[in-house]
Amino acid sequence: MESKRQQKMASLLQQELAAVLQRDLPHLFGGGLAPGISTVKVTPDLGQARVYLSLLLGGDAEARLATIHDNAKEIRHALAKRIRKTARVVPELIFFHDDSAAYAAHMDQVLGTLVIPPAPKEDADENEDKPTRPRLFKGE
Repeated sequence: MESKRQQKMASLLQQELAAVLQRDLPHLFGGGLAPGISTVKVTPDLGQARVYLSLLLGGDAEARLATIHDNAKEIRHALAKRIRKTARVVPELIFFHDDSAAYAAHMDQVLGTLVIPPAPKEDADENEDKPTRPRLFKGE
């Protein structure tokens, strides 16, 4: 479980990284869409931050992730400029591809193709014998 301090730092990093990728470093993505940041998890010592990126839109996800890995130092430097008055130490950034949205879309498609037969209909006479409230004891 994350402490309040970790949660605050993760929230700050998520907001500022989104601004860095969209406003400060749009040239990294060749004029395309900057990736969305779905989650940031910070270690207890605030030394490392695991950044999960949503790379669904804008082309090849692996190539975009490789571009981000190649420019991680530049991204961290731009982030440091933005949070230098708020944070004492800028954590090391480790980027990961978050494919949970693609997985959710796939599961929605799989569940949409299922054929579920309707439940068998019960006779009206059988329902009259059943009690209207649940029984708590055998003798009721």
